[in-house]
Amino acid sequence: MNKATDRAGADGKTVRRGAPAAATPRRAPSAGGVSAGEARVPEAPGRLELRHVGRSFEGRKVVDDVSFALHPGQVTCLLGPSGCGKSTTLRIAAGVDHQDEGEVLIDGEVISDDRMHMPPEKRSVGLMFQDFALFPHLDVERNIAFGLRGSAAEKRARVKELLEKVDLLGYEHKFPHELSGGEQQRVALARALAPRPRVMLMDEPFSGLDMRLRDEVRDGALDLLKEEGTAVLLVTHEPDEAMRMADEILLMRAGRIVQRGAPYNIYNNPVDREAAAFFSDINVIRGVVRNSLTETPFGQFLAPGLPDGTEVEIVIRPQHLKMDFDRGGKGPAPTPEDGVPARGIVERARFMGGQSLVEFRMEHDGSRLTASVPAVFLPPPGTPLWLSLRRDRCFVFPRGVADASEAGERVEGDATQEAPAPPRAAE
Repeated sequence: MNKATDRAGADGKTVRRGAPAAATPRRAPSAGGVSAGEARVPEAPGRLELRHVGRSFEGRKVVDDVSFALHPGQVTCLLGPSGCGKSTTLRIAAGVDHQDEGEVLIDGEVISDDRMHMPPEKRSVGLMFQDFALFPHLDVERNIAFGLRGSAAEKRARVKELLEKVDLLGYEHKFPHELSGGEQQRVALARALAPRPRVMLMDEPFSGLDMRLRDEVRDGALDLLKEEGTAVLLVTHEPDEAMRMADEILLMRAGRIVQRGAPYNIYNNPVDREAAAFFSDINVIRGVVRNSLTETPFGQFLAPGLPDGTEVEIVIRPQHLKMDFDRGGKGPAPTPEDGVPARGIVERARFMGGQSLVEFRMEHDGSRLTASVPAVFLPPPGTPLWLSLRRDRCFVFPRGVADASEAGERVEGDATQEAPAPPRAAE
């Protein structure tokens, strides 16, 4: 990421020079999640591939031109809100649903298109769902061995190998009702891996477990999947789970993949405001472009390539707002790194265990912003403090008519303020 070089102007405003990638406006994503104008890099053939897959129900496009590849030993996470089409995509990959268009391939061989469709049982694909689906009348050993081929000795050896890997040796003759939720989940994982599937498809398999147990089971499952060299597609609506488990995240919205990348990259370079808000709470400052600049109480932001009059949104996460004490009505001096500070009044402060959240009402327009610090910091209501924005952590996006807030949807943690219009230039 290129670092911006700013200067504090004589008028106290921060002028942007060479805005960093994170602070330049994003273009709308094109089909398949690649930004418009960006050249698509050909991917190496994967263990499982979906190419331009589409699926409609009653005239509504549920999966729209979805393409991706899974590779051995890699966990790919299909992440998105409920109803975005991710479970339908998994069902198409598994073969329990048939796409209307596009192809599904395993190891480079087409197994489903508009002319043929290989049934699920012939795809060498393992499935795990939120419902563990263990056979209640079979003990652990027979649950895991169900569907295995080979001699009785070979089956017993494979079951023992997996029980050891999931730390359940000695549980062979217990029945599902005698196991805890975490133990049942580990048995389900062992059963799915027993026939050595080329691909593992997992649809929110850990969501039924309590938080502490979920982390333990999830980490153990990840280690085992990596050890087995299985190509994994994990479907979830929880960003924390995706960040914890995935090598690659595919962010899905309204049937399309709008962004893809490694967890670090997709978190730190969101394609739009909605993508940023999906991973964490955000603050949003709105402004209007004049001469490629957007004027805000926190200084000026560069908006290259956008015509005058374009409304933009400057997005920053609470942990990247900096707070400073009020000194007789004065705040810290502007800096290239943090721009111009603006004063706010504390409305509420809460300790959340790992961090403190401080909510402000800004003096210039009454809008609200939220800042967080990884410490105990609980200023009383009414305390004046100065806020500044880390420029290398700001994202500037054109404000579109399809914005979630304009459509009446609530963006979690979205504190929005309107920036005052810039002064008219002298004629």
